[in-house]
Amino acid sequence: MLQKTIVAEPHLTPDHVPSQSVFGFWLYLMTDCVIFAALFAVFAVMSHEFAGGPSGRDLFEIPGVALETAVLLLSSITYGFAMLGAHKGNKRTLLTWLGVTFLLGAAFLVLEMREFGHLISVGAGPSRSAFLSSFFTLVGTHGLHVTLGLLWMIVLAIQVARNPELTGRELTRLTCLSLFWHFLDIVWIGVFTFVYLASVI
Repeated sequence: MLQKTIVAEPHLTPDHVPSQSVFGFWLYLMTDCVIFAALFAVFAVMSHEFAGGPSGRDLFEIPGVALETAVLLLSSITYGFAMLGAHKGNKRTLLTWLGVTFLLGAAFLVLEMREFGHLISVGAGPSRSAFLSSFFTLVGTHGLHVTLGLLWMIVLAIQVARNPELTGRELTRLTCLSLFWHFLDIVWIGVFTFVYLASVI
């Protein structure tokens, strides 16, 4: 009976223990928390250092940022659907929702790049003031993480598509990416609240 259970769940085989992999990834996320905490702290200190330039109230358009937020939060929901398909062993469902998640993540980056381009075009680039330097660094670091997450998603989708069956190793990797993606959503909620809303109120 025990032998049948082990065969049915390949992710429990001795050569690959997912709990250790996921725990190690949690440790990595803690280091990312420290990085973002430091960037938030820097922004808090520099948030009123305008050097005679525009403030957040002059520059930020909340409806556009709210759209970015909605897109990213929706991508977190669609990734959840992908994980449901993964746990059921349904590759088609998994790959479909991964594709939707990827498109939403890419749309978020496009919106963010449009915002950056607009700010730079009106002379509010990162070199204009300490406020803008800290803003571009914080938001840009988050955008870089989203980009890496999308690349990771492509790699995992290719691995899943090539294999005839979803393995325990792939499920563990998808779980780690899930943690990473949801973590980025939490960070962005902080950015939306602490950077954008607090700057215009």
